[in-house]
Amino acid sequence: MGILQSAPESCMRIKQASLALLLLGAAGLAGLAPAGLARAQGDVVAQRQAGLKRMSGNLEAIKKTLEAKGDLSLVAERSQDMVTFFQGFPALFPPGSDTGDTHARPAVWSDRAEFQAAAGRMVAAASKLHEAAASGDADATATAFREAGGTCGACHRAFRAR
Repeated sequence: MGILQSAPESCMRIKQASLALLLLGAAGLAGLAPAGLARAQGDVVAQRQAGLKRMSGNLEAIKKTLEAKGDLSLVAERSQDMVTFFQGFPALFPPGSDTGDTHARPAVWSDRAEFQAAAGRMVAAASKLHEAAASGDADATATAFREAGGTCGACHRAFRAR
């Protein structure tokens, strides 16, 4: 009978200990969450900055190719990279990623619809550049390049702090 009486008490103690461990674990994880979130936000800022640096390199390579009257297949390749990058561009600005070493203006988050529309315009401009380059028409490619540059500049004026 002594064993039967202590079994419920043992179960109760195990449940209490399990609950205590669970609560301690949750509290510990909650303490880590802000650090993890800050790290994730820093990662996305670094990711978008690296991507934009790559886009700048693409534009510079395209400019040099056009000035040299070079092979338009390079322009087609670089502009396709731009299309792909800018299709996912808004996702690189999640809520809360407006702190740290970022040049993004608050309007990226406060006027999200316009920011997404600006990214869409960049996708369209890069697509037009890609199509012109793929066609082999140097004049159309140069025109599309100037238009893409204007689209970049408009977005920077609205959404990038200096």
